[in-house]
Amino acid sequence: MRHVLSAVVQNVPGVLAHISGMLASRGYNIDSLAVGETDVPNLSRMTFVVVGDDQVLEQVRKQLEKIVTVVRVLDVSSQDFVERDLMLIKVSTAGGKRSEVRELADIFRGRIVDVGAEEVVVEMSGTENKIIAFIESVRPFGIIELVRTGRIAIVRSGCTIE
Repeated sequence: MRHVLSAVVQNVPGVLAHISGMLASRGYNIDSLAVGETDVPNLSRMTFVVVGDDQVLEQVRKQLEKIVTVVRVLDVSSQDFVERDLMLIKVSTAGGKRSEVRELADIFRGRIVDVGAEEVVVEMSGTENKIIAFIESVRPFGIIELVRTGRIAIVRSGCTIE
């Protein structure tokens, strides 16, 4: 089972290395990781996706809570939540295919953010399934380069946070 965990941590050097090292040393794989500052300047939010049963989730959560720089841990996936990935993808438009790539980007609600002589860069955010579907749709044109963020997630408005 896939679990999305959110940890609010002190924004200090080494916290990411400490947390990822702790998880790796215990044999837990991080499928996705995103880190960014919160509205509080000295705090950051780390969003992890880990795969495992409820026992694995509980162990990961307990280990995270033991770390001094971790302020709070939340199992986002136990709530009603919104999650998004962000992707930048450079697609070949050789052979006059720019309009076809542009149409696909529009259909998937992506934006062309850079245009070259024979390539475009498309920015897209959405669910993992949407991102994967777009990748597969443009694969025949030729993917030159692709970068993705880790998943970010937030509990929906009106839901109680545990």
